[in-house]
This record gives sequence, structure tokens and C-alpha cells, in this order.
Amino acid sequence: MQSVRIQAVRVFIVAPQIVCWGLERLVQSAHPSLELLGSTPSITDPLPPRESGVVDVVIVDSDFDGEESLQPVVQLQQRTSAKIVILTASRDVQLLDAVVRNGARGVVRKSDPPAILLKAIEKVHEGELWVDRGAAGRLFLEMARQKAAQGDDPEKTKIATLTGRERQTIAAVASDASAPAKVIAERLCISEHTLRNHLTSIYSKLDVSSRLGLYAFATRHSLQSLNKGA
Repeated sequence: MQSVRIQAVRVFIVAPQIVCWGLERLVQSAHPSLELLGSTPSITDPLPPRESGVVDVVIVDSDFDGEESLQPVVQLQQRTSAKIVILTASRDVQLLDAVVRNGARGVVRKSDPPAILLKAIEKVHEGELWVDRGAAGRLFLEMARQKAAQGDDPEKTKIATLTGRERQTIAAVASDASAPAKVIAERLCISEHTLRNHLTSIYSKLDVSSRLGLYAFATRHSLQSLNKGA
């Protein structure tokens, strides 16, 4: 009986060069379970081309020094279908909770043993959320609070179906309703094709038919910024 070959989790690293050096060797030490596709010191750099292999998990080194530092991670999430794991020394639980609400699938402390990061990569790839118990509790309570606040309001129920990427798209459109699609796509660091896909999904979820309708909906429900409804 032939053994079934398990597909390696394909990992990409975003971190300063010295940190990358260590993370690369950590990932390579887990071969064949993990496969390193590459690394970059800048979160705005493009991910590897598809011919190199589709990235499954991106490790992002970030210590978050304010709300504006969340934006690059959100934009990265908009550019890739890969799951993001944050490696951080930050103790700002509000910012760390916010980055998870905006799409990151895991948070690992730099003080954790290296084996914890390897475990987080595997679990996140399998579809789990990797956060500590305190964060899990806070996120659960926030979700419960939002659900209770929504009650039977159909429009709030629609808003709750939006992903973090879609909320960022709405914010970009609503902040400059007259901007051409190309300009909005550039601001979001995505292609016009990806922008059209996001808008199609948003229109369907919110039951609007145009950017004008989306602008009106976003204004009515204060969806013009990252933090509102994030």
C-alpha cells in the first residue's frame, strides 16, 4: 500500500533581513512539512509569482507602533489569499485584536519558543485561528456584542457578512467616490480586476447596484474608515 504524500505548507516571510535569516532557517528545519518560497524585508513588495508556487502562509514581522501600522497588513491581506501569521513583540492588545479582526489568522509572540511559530503555521494553514486565550475571549465577546447589537436589523446583518478586505474596499470607495477604479485599485495595492471582484461581492452582500449606491450605504452606516466596523 502506497503512502499518501502530504503537500508541504508553502511559506513566505516578510521581515528585516537579520530576522529573515533566522526565520528562513527555522522554516527550512521543518522540511518537508514546510516549504520556504522566499522572503522580503518590505511588506509592500510583491509576493512570489504563481509559477514559483502559491503561498499558503505569510509570516509578517511587525511590532505595531500605532493604528496606521495596521494598514500595510490589511493591504497585504487584500493582495493575497494566503493566511497571515503575525510575529510581534507588541503588547498592545487592542492593535493585535484589530489586526486579527482585519484578516490575520494568527499572532505569535517573539518571546515564544520557535516551535510555537512552526505549530502556528500548520494550524493556521489547516483553518484554525492561532491567538492566545485572552485574545480569543475578547474576540468572542466582541462578536457576541456585535451580534446582540444587530438584533433583527437587516442592514446590520448584511454588514456583518463583509470580510476585512471588503470593508477596506468600501472605505476606499466611500472616501473618494469620484475617483476612477484604477486610482482606487492603486491605493489598495490591488489590480482593477481584483477590485471589480471585491465590488461584485460587496454589491451582492449589501444589495446595492452601483458605486453611488455603495457610497450612500457606506455613508449611512459610517463605513468610510478602517476602524469603524473593522
